[in-house]
Amino acid sequence: MKYLTIGLSLINGLWMLIDGIYVVANGKYIGPEKPGPWASLISLAGVDVFKLGPMFVLYGIAWLVFGVALLLDASWARSLGLILSILTLWYLPFGTLISIVVLVGLIFFIKS
Repeated sequence: MKYLTIGLSLINGLWMLIDGIYVVANGKYIGPEKPGPWASLISLAGVDVFKLGPMFVLYGIAWLVFGVALLLDASWARSLGLILSILTLWYLPFGTLISIVVLVGLIFFIKS
């Protein structure tokens, strides 16, 4: 379960980092003109989702740091993973699924 959690964290982190850099550089996300379901949710709060690139970059870096920290058995990795997973539940559907799997892994299978 640890390696599944690491793999999912690295996938999520790389995607958010790349997509964040892309939206900062191009004013749109990778893929269709209209972002996924998460954008509709965030837009309800009046937030321009195309201005969230720097946040995606930070989230991506944080997920990558978590994945590497978990691989290296850092004492703080589990806490960071729990926080990131909870803070990424809004990222429907892909990030939400990854967050739930990581949360389950950290709560029930990975003790550090």
